[in-house]
Amino acid sequence: MSFKVIVDSCCDLTPSLFREEDFLSVPLTIRVGDHVVVDDASFDQADLLWRMKECETAPQTSCPAPAQYLDAFACGADDLYVITLSALLSGSHNSAQQARQLWLEEHPQARVHIFNSCSASAGEVLLALKVRELAAKGLPFQTVVSEATAFCTEMTTMFVLESLDNLRKNGRLTGLQSVVTGALRIKLLMGATPEGEIYKRGQAMSVKQALSKMVEIMSKDAAHAGKLLAIAHCNCLERAFQLKEMVRKSCHFSDILITETGGISTVYANDGGIVVAFFFL
Repeated sequence: MSFKVIVDSCCDLTPSLFREEDFLSVPLTIRVGDHVVVDDASFDQADLLWRMKECETAPQTSCPAPAQYLDAFACGADDLYVITLSALLSGSHNSAQQARQLWLEEHPQARVHIFNSCSASAGEVLLALKVRELAAKGLPFQTVVSEATAFCTEMTTMFVLESLDNLRKNGRLTGLQSVVTGALRIKLLMGATPEGEIYKRGQAMSVKQALSKMVEIMSKDAAHAGKLLAIAHCNCLERAFQLKEMVRKSCHFSDILITETGGISTVYANDGGIVVAFFFL
């Protein structure tokens, strides 16, 4: 049986992974002022960062229409596994679910599952890789779905940002948190709840200190040993490699994957942001 792992463009797979035939991306769109950016292979991160810096209003993101998912479903694969960013952060999951219903009306025997990653960016990457790993073993469709769902519930996502302005302006963070941290130059260590909602895990006076707290949290749980860690960075590759070295000294992950944020993740991580994700299973 053939399969396809379909992700929305908040899944920050590396360019080499996107070139593999197992993966297919459905783009979200970004509006900065009057300028519209399609979050696909043509995405220019430097241009988006410049436009966000120059624009007085917050960037707006739009989820894919169901028709875009339907186009992806027509890829010819027998088993379709769809991964979206947290349903609490975007309408992408709902759009994919609508597309699934429409697809099944025309193809009643089709096998399509929509995963709510309850995460974004690096978290979606790990789930996409896990689904691909399970499907590539030739496991039955429902087995892949159940095992990947179990992994998803055991995923931890954390991030440290230079600026919280875009999260605040788009309603992903309270105004008080953003104003207070900005005025005091405090850097927040943020995380995602099991349901995919953003919450505060700690704070520090610098990004480096916040990253140290992040590593400390990871190192305290021995269940991470032998697992894959994904690090997504927004225009700060050197910082990502510094974090990788910090992790290697304190933790026991089997491997560490570094990737760069795409358009949607760039909007929220902003220049200098770091997102990490790992599984406990």
